Amino acid sequence: MSNEPPAPARGRPRTLTRERIAEAGMQIGLPALTFTGVASALGVSHVALYKHVPNLEELKRLVAAEIFERWQMPPLPQEGAEGGGADGEKGESGKGRGDLETYLLAFTHSLRELARAYPGLAPWLIRRAAAMPAMTARIDEHHAQVARAFGISKEDARQTLAMVAFHCIAVADTVCATPEAPHASEQENSADRAEIEADFERGMRALIAGALLRLGRTAAPPD
Repeated sequence: MSNEPPAPARGRPRTLTRERIAEAGMQIGLPALTFTGVASALGVSHVALYKHVPNLEELKRLVAAEIFERWQMPPLPQEGAEGGGADGEKGESGKGRGDLETYLLAFTHSLRELARAYPGLAPWLIRRAAAMPAMTARIDEHHAQVARAFGISKEDARQTLAMVAFHCIAVADTVCATPEAPHASEQENSADRAEIEADFERGMRALIAGALLRLGRTAAPPD
């Protein structure tokens, strides 16, 4: 007697869910996203897909929201962690609640990798009106968590994170979309990439230093 489960009946498609739609869209990529492409990947007609998503703009929003939901933001220090006081200033170790600069640098690195992994995502992160309610709620909660972790007001956290995120995402998206010189050698392109990355890093450090200064804090001196 066979213990194998019976094969599903032919012609009976799997349930079409928003999660499956988003997954198919992520595999295709936002720049190449089309209704027919997603429908084909799911093995359904584009008419069936329209029953779940009304138009291409909404399809892109759905995919962008799923990407954002899966993004793991850098971990925040625990409130009251050793090395930071209740006022958010650095302890002797320079870590803990007061190390806002370190967190912002980790935040920009994470955003840069997100933009690199998912070309075309930037407009959905920058345009607040394009964000789904779940994305907006997660962003708002992140502002509150940063405010608590580093002893600043929620409005200061919102302005600081919004400024850093906006510039990081916009620059990272531009850099990722910039083609390499077709007639340059691999060594030349490699050197060009390294120079761009270094300029990006210096620019974000300068921006973060300015943001810290606005909050009455100072950044660590450059290496």
